[in-house]
Amino acid sequence: MRVPRLLAVIRKELIQIRRDPRSLGMAFVIPMILLFLYGYRHFARDLALGRRVPVQALLDGSDSNTATIALNYLEGIAARYSTRIVAERLGIGPRDLPVEGRPRVWFNPELQSKNYIVPGLIAVIMMVIAALLTSLTVAREWERGTMEQLIATPIRVPELLLGKLLPYVGIGFIDVVLSVLVGTTVFGVPFRGSLTLLLILSLIFLVGALSLGMLVSIKTKSQILASQAAMVVTFLPAFLLSGFVFDIANMPGWLQAITHVVPARYFVTILKGIFLKGIGLRALG
Repeated sequence: MRVPRLLAVIRKELIQIRRDPRSLGMAFVIPMILLFLYGYRHFARDLALGRRVPVQALLDGSDSNTATIALNYLEGIAARYSTRIVAERLGIGPRDLPVEGRPRVWFNPELQSKNYIVPGLIAVIMMVIAALLTSLTVAREWERGTMEQLIATPIRVPELLLGKLLPYVGIGFIDVVLSVLVGTTVFGVPFRGSLTLLLILSLIFLVGALSLGMLVSIKTKSQILASQAAMVVTFLPAFLLSGFVFDIANMPGWLQAITHVVPARYFVTILKGIFLKGIGLRALG
């Protein structure tokens, strides 16, 4: 592998990225928009100000029995929570009980949902964006007819792939840093771990996610098909099988086995462990 040829491919790819507003928007604008759209919405602040806070519950009415049971549970929880808030505002204390429970919650004492949602959301967004970025690189060359010109050059296949991959590793790395800054400064999620460890592990995750997008781009040779395929193989697995929404321990055994090939599963664990628990590499392993 020749370094000058590799640098030439990297320079070509960076120039191509700079001239493509769609790639720049996908790399820097979309992650921030998604983080703000699906991020935490000041639930506790509105309650503290005495405002009425709506909570939406979506139930599947096709199974009316299960939906009715779930609805009763939700209404009971909402009623108890509302009663407790009203009692606190009126200064009404609970009766003295013979047994006093003193629960202690670690890592998220106030049980704030933003501390759970934002790190998981960063993992899902980075998985999707990273794969989308590289899913268009090789397919773009085929559609524009420049792949034949690259094949005719002395550049070897590993040099070409690595040269196309490295610029997006840098872009993805910047996205991770921006997402962490937004999560900690805008949403107020605590960061208790090592920033250096997070950046190193994020770099490993990005290489895997970007390589997946590169594989999709090589196999499809069409930008439209590549972007659609990248969404299918990244968004749904990252959202449903990473442990962000559903606890992996509660999934069937065969589905738990599938989660081991989802990169976002490990990144969700890394982000939550470093953000909330402040644990190191040994504990993450």
